[in-house]
Amino acid sequence: YHALHALNLNLGYPSLITGDAYNNVSESIASKVGLNLHRQPNHPLNIIKTKIASYFDDLHAKGYVVNHPRMQLFDNLSPVVSVEDCFDHMLIPKDHVSRRPTDTYYLNPSTLLRTHTSCHEVPLMKKGIRNFLVAGDVYRRDEIDASHYPVFHQMEGLRFFPELSQAVPYDDRVAIVQEHLKSTLEGMVESIFGKVEMRWVDAYFPFTHPSLELEIFFEVRGFGQWLEVLGCGVLQRQIAEHGGVVDEVGWAFGLGLERLAMVLFDIPDIRLFWSTDARFLSQFKDGVITQFKPYSKYPPCYKDVSFWLAPDFHENNLFEVVRNVAGDMVEQVSLVDEFTHPKTQRSSKCFRITYRHLDRNLTNEEVDDIQVD
Repeated sequence: YHALHALNLNLGYPSLITGDAYNNVSESIASKVGLNLHRQPNHPLNIIKTKIASYFDDLHAKGYVVNHPRMQLFDNLSPVVSVEDCFDHMLIPKDHVSRRPTDTYYLNPSTLLRTHTSCHEVPLMKKGIRNFLVAGDVYRRDEIDASHYPVFHQMEGLRFFPELSQAVPYDDRVAIVQEHLKSTLEGMVESIFGKVEMRWVDAYFPFTHPSLELEIFFEVRGFGQWLEVLGCGVLQRQIAEHGGVVDEVGWAFGLGLERLAMVLFDIPDIRLFWSTDARFLSQFKDGVITQFKPYSKYPPCYKDVSFWLAPDFHENNLFEVVRNVAGDMVEQVSLVDEFTHPKTQRSSKCFRITYRHLDRNLTNEEVDDIQVD
């Protein structure tokens, strides 16, 4: 499936690398668009997505919850969206860091690669769709380590309750919907993880109020710990109104598919989800949760790079350069030293780049050639 390429117009995507001065989509990012790991048979991300969708199908079809509507699944929506849908309609403040080009991939000032699947809520509501699940790839400029990658996958759900009489005070309807949300998501998490201890934590999200996070106590590599598995809440009235839904209360939740898959399948490095190595892909089967069996972990190669900082330096720009040159051969980039000249007050930083290929040994000469690039 990696033979697909992001700039293939047959996929229905516009050209992602343009001459626009605001465009900051790199070739390495463009090459990921359209691969849709969450739709690939026997892929861990697809397995988790399908388990969640099946849970909601059962709530509707088998009557586990009385009058639970069908949650229509959308998992092939274009990741190219408007700033309005991604940020404005979702009540993201104008000065929020997520809007900056250092954090988001822009095609032009009004169009970007989605930073979250919530960007589809208002467009779907405008089409008259009130109850749905959305899954897809999302894009954020980010640090480089075993748990961060500039492309990852989210899944979310939204449901409204038109059956709640408007004669009931709004705050009372919110309380009813929140309790329904909590019981529904506790059931969903149990369907994925089995019987586990859970706890609810108050949270803040611009698009829901009240907002909550659900944590579970789960054993990871022999150690029990509390893990955040999702965020949720009662949808903000203003967002519903943006979608043409007036005087109805609804809930929404969102989660990261990689986050759950890394825990459930015991996958130690987020880069592995993009591997085409049969030693990785052959370990998974639709409908089954299996523990990943690591194949040989190849030795790392460390290279340090230091430089004087430009006034507008941002670490995400460095990470983008590293990813564009070395791709997934880089396991981590970490700050190891910084210095400010006592006379000139110029600052410099030294970063350590950890090279480690997932599928083979790297030679020192090979890495040196990359460093020169």
